[in-house]
Amino acid sequence: MRVEWYGQSAFHLQGEHAAVAIDPFGDMSALAASRGMQFDYPPISGVQADLLLITHEHIDHNCVEAIGGAPAILRSTAGRLESPVGEVIAIASEHDERAGTQRGPNTIFVFELDGLRVCHFGDFGQRGLRDEQAAAIGQPDLLFLPVGAGPTIGPEQAQLIVERLAPRWVVPMHYRTPRIGFLDTADHFLAHYAHVERPPESAFDTAKLPSENAPVIVVPEVP
Repeated sequence: MRVEWYGQSAFHLQGEHAAVAIDPFGDMSALAASRGMQFDYPPISGVQADLLLITHEHIDHNCVEAIGGAPAILRSTAGRLESPVGEVIAIASEHDERAGTQRGPNTIFVFELDGLRVCHFGDFGQRGLRDEQAAAIGQPDLLFLPVGAGPTIGPEQAQLIVERLAPRWVVPMHYRTPRIGFLDTADHFLAHYAHVERPPESAFDTAKLPSENAPVIVVPEVP
């Protein structure tokens, strides 16, 4: 499976027979300027998918028009849902520590692609992972997890989730980089782990990742 990161929580996963896009954004320059914040990731364009997943309805995560190919779209929902890649488990969660009353709902998506169990946490902001959520997730091979604090969980909470779910690979997301200025960096999270892979590009192939000494933290180059 080829995984490409576009910044924030936006990814494109290309499997052998299907492609999945998650949390795309478009041109954020006008909004960033109006709010006096930095958001310099290039707008996503020229990307196609069979399935598009939107974890929550914030503008830097829900630009469905950025993805071509007429994908099936699952957005901010819950349940066991059919899709072009098979069953998708959509797990209800919250974007904040106050039952979603500050920033709204968030969906954790779990699905299989190329024989790998993939889990994307979106903008998970709960104080911790509830037992029923962990049971629904199971043990993922590839885990995408926010670590930048602020509107989502930070490094300590993220570390507890990694320990509980025991994935093979973890891709941190939603953190401060030279292109974005309103989150914490991933440094504190990464400091907890001995096995950190740094692909030289914003994309990587799961077949080339080490599987021993899990979890392996995978940090693609900033787009």
